[in-house]
Amino acid sequence: MDLETIREYCLKKKGVTESLPFNEDSPVYKVVSKIFLIANLIHPISINLKCDPEKAAELREKYSAVTPGYHMNKLHWNTILLDNSIPEKLIFEWIDHSYTLAANHLTKKEKAKLG
Repeated sequence: MDLETIREYCLKKKGVTESLPFNEDSPVYKVVSKIFLIANLIHPISINLKCDPEKAAELREKYSAVTPGYHMNKLHWNTILLDNSIPEKLIFEWIDHSYTLAANHLTKKEKAKLG
Protein backbone atom coordinates (compact mmCIF):
# COMPACT_ATOMS: atom_id res chain seq x y z
CA MET A 1 0.00 0.00 0.00
CA ASP A 2 1.30 3.46 -0.82
CA LEU A 3 0.86 6.73 1.04
CA GLU A 4 -1.09 8.38 -1.78
CA THR A 5 -3.79 5.69 -1.47
CA ILE A 6 -3.89 6.27 2.29
CA ARG A 7 -4.00 10.04 1.80
CA GLU A 8 -6.94 9.82 -0.61
CA TYR A 9 -8.77 7.41 1.71
CA CYS A 10 -8.35 9.71 4.71
CA LEU A 11 -9.37 12.88 2.88
CA LYS A 12 -12.66 11.29 1.78
CA LYS A 13 -13.70 10.94 5.41
CA LYS A 14 -16.00 13.53 6.93
CA GLY A 15 -14.29 16.46 8.67
CA VAL A 16 -10.73 15.41 7.78
CA THR A 17 -7.93 17.88 7.17
CA GLU A 18 -4.31 17.39 6.24
CA SER A 19 -1.50 19.54 7.62
CA LEU A 20 2.24 19.60 8.28
CA PRO A 21 2.51 20.86 11.89
CA PHE A 22 5.70 18.96 12.75
CA ASN A 23 7.76 18.92 9.55
CA GLU A 24 7.34 18.49 5.81
CA ASP A 25 8.03 14.74 6.04
CA SER A 26 5.16 13.95 8.41
CA PRO A 27 1.67 14.77 7.11
CA VAL A 28 -0.96 14.74 9.83
CA TYR A 29 -4.61 13.83 9.33
CA LYS A 30 -7.19 15.12 11.80
CA VAL A 31 -10.90 14.69 12.21
CA VAL A 32 -11.82 18.25 13.19
CA SER A 33 -9.21 18.85 15.94
CA LYS A 34 -8.11 15.30 16.78
CA ILE A 35 -5.20 13.51 15.10
CA PHE A 36 -5.97 10.01 13.88
CA LEU A 37 -3.07 9.37 11.48
CA ILE A 38 0.49 10.61 11.06
CA ALA A 39 2.44 9.48 8.02
CA ASN A 40 6.21 9.17 7.72
CA LEU A 41 7.45 10.01 4.21
CA ILE A 42 11.06 8.99 4.91
CA HIS A 43 12.05 5.37 4.32
CA PRO A 44 11.02 3.08 5.82
CA ILE A 45 7.55 4.46 5.02
CA SER A 46 5.09 4.04 7.87
CA ILE A 47 1.94 5.43 9.47
CA ASN A 48 0.98 5.99 13.10
CA LEU A 49 -2.60 5.15 14.05
CA LYS A 50 -4.61 5.46 17.26
CA CYS A 51 -5.71 2.10 18.57
CA ASP A 52 -7.60 0.61 21.48
CA PRO A 53 -4.87 -0.56 23.91
CA GLU A 54 -5.93 -4.23 23.94
CA LYS A 55 -6.22 -4.33 20.17
CA ALA A 56 -2.87 -2.51 19.83
CA ALA A 57 -1.10 -5.21 21.82
CA GLU A 58 -2.83 -7.96 19.86
CA LEU A 59 -1.80 -6.44 16.51
CA ARG A 60 1.82 -6.06 17.66
CA GLU A 61 1.94 -9.73 18.57
CA LYS A 62 0.35 -10.86 15.31
CA TYR A 63 2.17 -8.63 12.76
CA SER A 64 5.89 -7.90 12.73
CA ALA A 65 5.18 -4.68 10.76
CA VAL A 66 3.16 -3.30 13.71
CA THR A 67 5.14 -1.77 16.57
CA PRO A 68 4.41 0.64 19.44
CA GLY A 69 3.79 4.16 18.16
CA TYR A 70 7.01 5.94 17.28
CA HIS A 71 7.19 9.25 19.22
CA MET A 72 3.65 8.61 20.45
CA ASN A 73 1.90 7.23 23.53
CA LYS A 74 2.86 3.57 23.17
CA LEU A 75 -0.33 2.41 24.85
CA HIS A 76 -2.70 4.12 22.39
CA TRP A 77 -0.72 4.33 19.14
CA ASN A 78 0.78 1.82 16.71
CA THR A 79 3.29 2.40 13.95
CA ILE A 80 2.57 0.33 10.84
CA LEU A 81 5.43 -0.26 8.44
CA LEU A 82 4.06 -0.12 4.89
CA ASP A 83 6.09 -3.06 3.58
CA ASN A 84 3.18 -4.87 1.87
CA SER A 85 3.12 -7.57 4.55
CA ILE A 86 -0.34 -6.46 5.75
CA PRO A 87 -3.38 -6.64 3.44
CA GLU A 88 -4.79 -3.26 2.34
CA LYS A 89 -8.20 -4.23 3.70
CA LEU A 90 -6.76 -4.48 7.23
CA ILE A 91 -4.94 -1.17 6.97
CA PHE A 92 -8.18 0.52 5.87
CA GLU A 93 -9.98 -1.11 8.84
CA TRP A 94 -7.29 0.18 11.20
CA ILE A 95 -7.55 3.68 9.71
CA ASP A 96 -11.33 3.56 10.26
CA HIS A 97 -10.78 2.42 13.86
CA SER A 98 -8.34 5.28 14.48
CA TYR A 99 -10.71 7.82 12.91
CA THR A 100 -13.58 6.58 15.10
CA LEU A 101 -11.48 6.73 18.28
CA ALA A 102 -10.43 10.30 17.48
CA ALA A 103 -13.97 11.38 16.53
CA ASN A 104 -15.31 9.94 19.80
CA HIS A 105 -13.07 12.36 21.73
CA LEU A 106 -14.35 15.50 20.01
CA THR A 107 -16.21 18.07 22.10
CA LYS A 108 -19.99 18.31 21.74
CA LYS A 109 -19.54 21.47 19.70
CA GLU A 110 -17.03 19.76 17.39
CA LYS A 111 -19.26 16.69 17.02
CA ALA A 112 -22.14 18.99 16.05
CA LYS A 113 -19.93 20.59 13.40
CA LEU A 114 -19.03 17.15 12.11
CA GLY A 115 -22.71 16.26 11.85
